[in-house]
Amino acid sequence: MRRPHVMVAPNGARRGKADHPALPVTLPEIVAAARDCHAAGADALHLHVRDSAGGHSLDAGRYREALAELGAQVPAMPVQITTEAAGVFDVATQLACLEAVRPARASVSVREIARDPGLAPRVYAACAGAGTEVQHILYDTADIARLRDWQARGIVRPGQQAVIFVLGRYAPGQVSSPADLAPFLAAMPDAADWTVCAFGPGEHACLAAAARLGGKLRVGFENSLAAPDGTVHPDNAASVASLRSLLESQDP
Repeated sequence: MRRPHVMVAPNGARRGKADHPALPVTLPEIVAAARDCHAAGADALHLHVRDSAGGHSLDAGRYREALAELGAQVPAMPVQITTEAAGVFDVATQLACLEAVRPARASVSVREIARDPGLAPRVYAACAGAGTEVQHILYDTADIARLRDWQARGIVRPGQQAVIFVLGRYAPGQVSSPADLAPFLAAMPDAADWTVCAFGPGEHACLAAAARLGGKLRVGFENSLAAPDGTVHPDNAASVASLRSLLESQDP
């Protein structure tokens, strides 16, 4: 098996220090987590920034500051920003973030952008114009059908093909299973650049199954704090290292 690409998502939009004291919230904490995770085997970083109160933010200035600092401190680690609304931001704000930051890479939820379909062409045009590599967030097969429709109508631009299959939901007690991947692959068998993330103590098992099928992987505290046996990882780097060890153990 080839060495799978691993992206770490160390914080997300919803969790805070009350969920885990090592969850990075401030920029220095995010940079330190990125450095440690890269050393542990993470190839890339999925970036969420927080406001002064620790809340989810799409502030362009905070993103630019974080991207500059990460580029200086962990230059070998590519960074993808999120445009996640998380029930806080509208599509116009997501679009404004993309237009102002012009990131090299961004994740975009098809379901969220569909809340304001009139802006969808502008979202993907902004990414195309800035050279932003788009990763479409897909939560179920209905999202896949919507993405295919937008591709057919030219709303999604050529080359904007990468997807991430989200196995499960952001819900208390969620435990994803490797079997959750099957409907995504059945609905999108031609996906050429696909990634998987999963929730709860089943996270690593789901990612290992995806790796065996040729997928890329996203791991970290955004989606799961727990090891396969249910114990809590001491930090994101420990989760990355544990996943890499699991992947190496199943490599023939």
